[in-house]
Amino acid sequence: MENKKTNYSYIGIAFIILVFGIIFVPKIVDRMSNQSVVENDRLNINDDTTSEPNKDLAFIQINGEAKKVPTFSFTNQNGQTITNKDYEGKVYIVEFFFTTCPTICPRMSSNLVQIQDSFKGIQNFGVASFTINPAHDTPEVLKAYAEQYGMTNPNWHLMTGDQEQIYKLANEGFNLYTAEDGEVEGGFEHSGNFALIDKNGFIRSRKDVSGNPMIYYNGIISEREQMDEDGQSQEISILKEDIAKLLKE
Repeated sequence: MENKKTNYSYIGIAFIILVFGIIFVPKIVDRMSNQSVVENDRLNINDDTTSEPNKDLAFIQINGEAKKVPTFSFTNQNGQTITNKDYEGKVYIVEFFFTTCPTICPRMSSNLVQIQDSFKGIQNFGVASFTINPAHDTPEVLKAYAEQYGMTNPNWHLMTGDQEQIYKLANEGFNLYTAEDGEVEGGFEHSGNFALIDKNGFIRSRKDVSGNPMIYYNGIISEREQMDEDGQSQEISILKEDIAKLLKE
């Protein structure tokens, strides 16, 4: 009699295991095939922690020292002298451009206006645009360009001045390539990247998944486009996120 009870118990346990297998195993297999077990079922994993490497913006370091914006002094679109001190206490973007650029500059300018409009009314946000064709881009020309694109932020200075000093600022101060070249369309070459500067004048950037600083942000591809023909993703969205982070520091 005792053996029969034991057999019944084994049969009951086997039945429960069978039911469990029929109901739950297919669900587990399905979730594993969709990577949901790996991606969603870990303890303490959410949208914030999956982007953990990007939470703290890196300081760009040269020879072990955090890189600051070099001193500069140029003339803006209103004929005013603007220096790096005018940007102290502000988070701002640096770019190099020229008003007759037939290729990437219009795209960069449109993206900057879109960023400007995202931070409308924020008094400690600005943009520093340096022309690499100062012989043509006088204050009057820069002012017309600003009006054409709707560059209305009072802390957005489009600056002109001595070409040698501007090129030194670009190539040595920011390591953003700039050169005069009569063989290329428009007559000048320059980087399509934006530099992000914090309130204390340090160059900052988010980190990649390996924990290394990105250094600069692609300024050519728009949020609407999402990616270019080479498959490179737009970085305007993350630039806006990182501006917001620095504004809170």
